[in-house]
Amino acid sequence: MKVPFGTISVTQESKDLIKKILDSARISSGKYVKKFETKFAQLLGAKEAVALSSGTDADILALAVLYDFGANRGDEVIIPALSFVATGNAVLHAGFKPVFVDVQRDTLNIDPDKIEEVITAKTRAIMPVHLMGKPAEMDKIKKVAKQHGIYVIEDAAEAHGAKYKGKEVGIIGDMGAFSLYIAHIVTTGEGGIVVTANLEFAEILRSLRSHGRACKCKECVINTSDQACSLRFKHGTDIRFFFERVGYSSKMNEMEAAIGLGNLKLYDQILEKRRFNFFYLHEKFQKFSPYFKTIKIENYEEIGPHAFPIILEEGVTFTRNEFVKYLESNGVDSRSLFLSMPTQAPGFSFLGYRLGQFPNAEYIGNNGLHIGVHQDLEKEHLDYFLGLTDSFLKERCDKRG
Repeated sequence: MKVPFGTISVTQESKDLIKKILDSARISSGKYVKKFETKFAQLLGAKEAVALSSGTDADILALAVLYDFGANRGDEVIIPALSFVATGNAVLHAGFKPVFVDVQRDTLNIDPDKIEEVITAKTRAIMPVHLMGKPAEMDKIKKVAKQHGIYVIEDAAEAHGAKYKGKEVGIIGDMGAFSLYIAHIVTTGEGGIVVTANLEFAEILRSLRSHGRACKCKECVINTSDQACSLRFKHGTDIRFFFERVGYSSKMNEMEAAIGLGNLKLYDQILEKRRFNFFYLHEKFQKFSPYFKTIKIENYEEIGPHAFPIILEEGVTFTRNEFVKYLESNGVDSRSLFLSMPTQAPGFSFLGYRLGQFPNAEYIGNNGLHIGVHQDLEKEHLDYFLGLTDSFLKERCDKRG
């Protein structure tokens, strides 16, 4: 049996719409991107949503907004040591310095009790990551941020559908950045999106995604209709070539939006299936507790399952890589559970962190993996994986706990 890690759901409606877009020869960001933004904002209860070319760009541009509010190049942004590397890359690409905090092993998320000790006069934001779709401890994070007058930008790349104390993640902080990559619950193939309640933030994001130009209306009449722009010569020259800030080229295109519009219609169905798969594994996996652990679930949160995380317990007589190879040889695809960015990812070595500074992130980096729980997996796929895990342990361990 094959158990792939990810999938993508593309509706017939999306396929028909893509053909219509191609036939129109108007494929750059336009009315369908705007429609997708509106529907995504409605899904979360957000006031504004700005669609972008990737989840990484969503992080980058959300951070770059802060330059309009007094931030300077080289200022600091606090992030968890454990995450997909895009989180750390985004901070650097936005022109800031990442400051890392260790995570908690049973949540995979930033340890909120360790944040305050790394805040300095140069700290401008905290970027918690809701890893694997498990919400970070937002009450504690927001309290620290408020005390120090800094922003909270949620990296909700993997957390579509997750809720913290009744609130959708992504709209709890000042901004929330989502990935719309293939493996996620809402996808446009590639793509990302930032949500916010701050209308000025949204205007700046629309400028940033298009080279920093002065065009930042919520709906561009040129791109979404055949109307003339009444603001075109507001600055004495064509507004499309008047640049207010250093920007990026990060627009979503119409075909990606078409995939997303169809995907949103399946949202409830996909989320329900992923939650069933996740919680089925979460319950059944407890019998392997002497050897493996996964994240704990609190009664005040709802998981937006990206995947099912697994961490080897200390003292087991096998390695993560041995288990992964066994799964792979039997048709089960998996991914490592990321790395401690500052100490296990060579690209960040110039920052000067030393191995041992982030013990929980480093342990997970050496001993963690995750498998898919996506909507194309059925109960028999999950049972097959559980059976393989049981067989592996029987082969490798003398005694069962």
